[in-house]
Amino acid sequence: MAPVLLQLAVLGVALAAAALILISFVAFITATEMPHLQRHEEEKFFLNARGQREALPSIQDSPTKQLSVVVPSYNEEKRLPVMMDEALGYLEDRQKQDPTFTYEVIIVDDGSKDQTSKVAFKYCQKYGSDKVRVITLVKNRGKGGAIRMGVFSSRGKKILMADADGATKFPDIEKLEKGLNDLQPWPDQMAIACGSRAHLEKESIAQRSYFRTLLMYGFHFLVWFLCVKGIRDTQCGFKLLTREAASRTFSSLHIERWAFDVELLYIAQFFKIPIAEIAVNWTEIEGEHIVYVTAVLSQTIQLPSDVSWLS
Repeated sequence: MAPVLLQLAVLGVALAAAALILISFVAFITATEMPHLQRHEEEKFFLNARGQREALPSIQDSPTKQLSVVVPSYNEEKRLPVMMDEALGYLEDRQKQDPTFTYEVIIVDDGSKDQTSKVAFKYCQKYGSDKVRVITLVKNRGKGGAIRMGVFSSRGKKILMADADGATKFPDIEKLEKGLNDLQPWPDQMAIACGSRAHLEKESIAQRSYFRTLLMYGFHFLVWFLCVKGIRDTQCGFKLLTREAASRTFSSLHIERWAFDVELLYIAQFFKIPIAEIAVNWTEIEGEHIVYVTAVLSQTIQLPSDVSWLS
């Protein structure tokens, strides 16, 4: 049994290495000196609660909210309401307890083919466009690209990335806030707190096939060996950044689809931005599931479908 497991482990590392080499090759031949940050004209505006167009703010503006929550959404008309109800319930209760606390939720519809924008806009009408805004992208950019568009349109001193599936319990933001504060003093006001599922690894392994487990270990090893040191879970979609850290990292981001998180944290470590990894509650939510090979292909050839959303 042991030799078979060893062979499978070698195969998993080899497949992950081959995938990373393929991605690196494509990135090398297509890379530009600076990432392409073009916005379509329609993406410079949002609809307020009355349905009127208003210009979006810029990450370069001074912050006017304590917290911005950026929710990338691709074909999430069914799962988004559950996440939004929990998030807004928490945020409203927090504001009632502390009237000085201000927030906004920015839902970025990444070129969805369903009614994601329509579902999201109902929350804008209910809570007002000062608290909930919907940005509808003209075409699918990928999860990283969608988050970047939301970050660049945010008004918060701190910016939270949160997935639309609601897999992470929203009150866990308090754990990230504590982790962020524990990193002080922040160099140039920059710091990042990453939600982590690493403490759930044993449980998740028991539910995975050997093949997926080996690919996971292979990917994690290569990320550690070549890119990001000291972070066990780079892919969790629950991350809190100071405004300055978000501006610095997302301005330098090249990867917009699968594994953008790895580049984001690599950039942060390159700029010596302190990073805390914080254990959070996480539940796997039913939805689209794909294999790593398909995800790698999506990153390589930029497929505009659900395969761009693995994290």
